Amino acid sequence: QVQLVESGGGLVQAGGSLRLSCAASGRTFSTYDMDWFSSYDMGWFRTAPGKEREFVASISWSGDSTYYADSVKGRFTISRDNAKNTVYLQMNGLKPEDTAIYLCDAEHIITKEDYWGQGTQVTVSS
Repeated sequence: QVQLVESGGGLVQAGGSLRLSCAASGRTFSTYDMDWFSSYDMGWFRTAPGKEREFVASISWSGDSTYYADSVKGRFTISRDNAKNTVYLQMNGLKPEDTAIYLCDAEHIITKEDYWGQGTQVTVSS
């Protein structure tokens, strides 16, 4: 089991910035499992009232590969710190249309087991 807890959301004016964090925790059976977090690709999604869940960004288990939705490319940056079991989403140049609940997702690179956090609200005022 993997537990994901998002934080960093809030209310910001258009053009402002926020940094979201997603802290992951899970069972470790031995010292060989201490790097379990690096077995997961991580992603950020968002959902807004009346809209379907939308992909925002993802990062590979090693951090070598990142992917972004066209709507956030050039404004958002995803990163991860495997030593801290945490993934981040730096959001700059926020727009009112970025208003949504942002959710963190973890997908095991082999088994494809998938976990979701509860989300953090981001509200951008015009």
